[in-house]
Amino acid sequence: MVDVGEAVGTVAAQAIGEPGTQLTMNTKHAGGAASVGGDVTSGLPRVEEVFEKRQPKIPAVVSKAEGLVVDIRTEGREKVIVVAPDMNAKGAPKKKDNIEYEVHYRRVVTVSKGDTVISGQLLTDGSALLPELFKFGGQEVTQDYIISEVNKIYELQGVTIARKHIELIVKQMMSRVKITASGDSPFTVGDVVEEWIFVEANNKLKEEGKEVAKADKLILGITETSLSRKSFLSAASFQNTTRVLINAAVKGSHDNLAGLMENVIIGKLIPAGSGFKGSKKYDMIETIEKHR
Repeated sequence: MVDVGEAVGTVAAQAIGEPGTQLTMNTKHAGGAASVGGDVTSGLPRVEEVFEKRQPKIPAVVSKAEGLVVDIRTEGREKVIVVAPDMNAKGAPKKKDNIEYEVHYRRVVTVSKGDTVISGQLLTDGSALLPELFKFGGQEVTQDYIISEVNKIYELQGVTIARKHIELIVKQMMSRVKITASGDSPFTVGDVVEEWIFVEANNKLKEEGKEVAKADKLILGITETSLSRKSFLSAASFQNTTRVLINAAVKGSHDNLAGLMENVIIGKLIPAGSGFKGSKKYDMIETIEKHR
């Protein structure tokens, strides 16, 4: 049995850094950015490309709506995929006009005439542009894509990584929202905030009968995610320390010391295990100390 707040990570932990080192070594031995199929990046550069949400050199074509492939024609070196949208499908375009997708000559079309495609489906080979996939395919499709892409790279090295470890990273990549309407909240339009802060603020506004804020969900690279944390100490520990601290000082930022990193920096117990406020062990330690 484990207590609330118990640090159980070490029991189910799995090192993904060591296989990452092997990916680096293999890339170096291959003489630079290892590639599969000519211009599709693989190895550690591909893992970095996915987690940092970088734009592929020649991204795959992503379907913008559900529909039927009515034609695939050649125009010079490029190909054009023509899709007739299903007007009854969710998120269908307002116009009934066919959607044409231009395909770069280096990309290979993976659909055929007469195929039914769904929104967010890859119509060619290659690496998808994550913001585009997120926009048309949604959160679940993008999550599955990132996880399968990263797993694919590690499996090429003979390493199997449990899905849950990559899911944690993906969860953080999709944990931010961009404010589109502030309502009666303290946010301003354009602010990028953590989703839990946004939800908490809106719940409070609902209870008070005030106008709630509106926001669009974002997908960010892991560096962007780390630097957009509410805790400036946590953000400063990651990258651009001087800039983060100066910005925090200018804004008069306040850190509640709710996370792990900020407590490590100031030498306090981390909010896990005996340092977790809801832990029964924490109460027992206080009781023992009182009776000493």
